Amino acid sequence: MSKKGNLKEIALLFFKLGCIAFGGPAAHVAMMEEEVVTKRKWMSRQHFLDLMGATNLIPGPNSTEMTMHCGHERGGALGLFVAGICFIFPAVVITGILAWLYVEYGQLPAVEPFIIGIKPAVLAIIAGAIFKLGKKALKNWELGVLGALVLAVSLFGVNEVMALLAGGVLGALYFSIKNRVALDTPKSILPLLFLQGGTAAVTKIAAVKVFWTFLKVGAVLYGSGYVLFAYLDAELVTAGWMSRLELIDAIAVGQFTPGPVLSTATFIGYQLAGWQGAIAATAGIFLPSFLFVLLLNPLIPKMRQSKVLGYFLDSVNIAAVAVMVAVLFVMGKDTLTGWIPVTIALLSVFFTFGPKKLGAMWLVAGGSILGYLLHLI
Repeated sequence: MSKKGNLKEIALLFFKLGCIAFGGPAAHVAMMEEEVVTKRKWMSRQHFLDLMGATNLIPGPNSTEMTMHCGHERGGALGLFVAGICFIFPAVVITGILAWLYVEYGQLPAVEPFIIGIKPAVLAIIAGAIFKLGKKALKNWELGVLGALVLAVSLFGVNEVMALLAGGVLGALYFSIKNRVALDTPKSILPLLFLQGGTAAVTKIAAVKVFWTFLKVGAVLYGSGYVLFAYLDAELVTAGWMSRLELIDAIAVGQFTPGPVLSTATFIGYQLAGWQGAIAATAGIFLPSFLFVLLLNPLIPKMRQSKVLGYFLDSVNIAAVAVMVAVLFVMGKDTLTGWIPVTIALLSVFFTFGPKKLGAMWLVAGGSILGYLLHLI
């Protein structure tokens, strides 16, 4: 296929995923794995794991950054931007429309009956990805023990980035000592390990201020939507730009729309400075991710060539799968609270692991419709 054909394929795939990617980063990664590894074979499952593990260690929305990595694998630097933009675009448009409705009418549309059915379907999608990625990541019993430790500390509330990083370092040290490997880390790779390091009555803010505020958040943000809430609370509520109740409404919009939860920025930007603010906030919060991935992607194959950093990647990979298991457990506990979500979850598991397998798009659509119909009973 020509480069132009590759870019078209990338655009169509990630636009589709952006329209159906409910359930947060773990679900997004699960859908991507199915599309780019299982169906299209753009890369090996091992390389997908390496990308996923490394991406967890840099700031920004992990699943969105994974779309950029996948786009880069298929279409180079231009593919990276095409994939990221197409994945973000549906969420940004939907969130922008909801922001307009919120400002004009003071309330959000009632979508809860449809979301009820999507969440349990997403659990099965995540479980399917854990099964496939876990088989590849679990290379020996020592990695199994490491994964169990990361799972345990994650369930006890330890920050997932700290758990991943600690797992990677611990695994690299253990396997280096076990195999008596000298620290052969290339100097060009070392910097990578330190990259971590009611009607709305909102004050109108200049779009350029909105851009710089969200650029700062996007450059240092790690973790889930709850972490995003903490960052935005400090930047916006404390500064008097909006009330905490308005911020909670904005975060809720990011949770129930498809695609990255950071589309919350579009909603807030519109509240602060109209459509100019929406564009400025969206550009600001996502721009650092494009730059981080552009710098990181070429380094990952070099990391795999180094024995010590290879051990580090293997350890981070099993830790990332363990974190996905922890996410699945917490989501399951919060989601499976009645007969409707349990029924949809069981059907979704059957169509994920059974003889009649369905793709993520059909599971999400079917779960949404079934959830709505059962809600009427």
